[in-house]
Amino acid sequence: MHAHESHEVAFAIRGPITTADLPGLCDRVCGLLPASGSVIACDVVGVPPDAVTVDALARLQLAARQRGCEVRLRNASEPLLALVELMGLSHVLPDR
Repeated sequence: MHAHESHEVAFAIRGPITTADLPGLCDRVCGLLPASGSVIACDVVGVPPDAVTVDALARLQLAARQRGCEVRLRNASEPLLALVELMGLSHVLPDR
């Protein structure tokens, strides 16, 4: 078995997300990260495109990267992707 074997973890976020949700959301997602090199597929279908949502996703990405992992958005709406781009975070929150 390879020491840095990569695998994917998937979860879904449903909204709306409030600022009070942020700490718990990060804690729950970080609990899913089994190993460095994991890709976290974050299904955001139906999540409202607002600043709190983008903040939450950016925080999740930061927490994941601190653990050697990466968050990738799945099923993001065009308005959410446009807001991510407007906030200058397209390179931080890839949609793949």
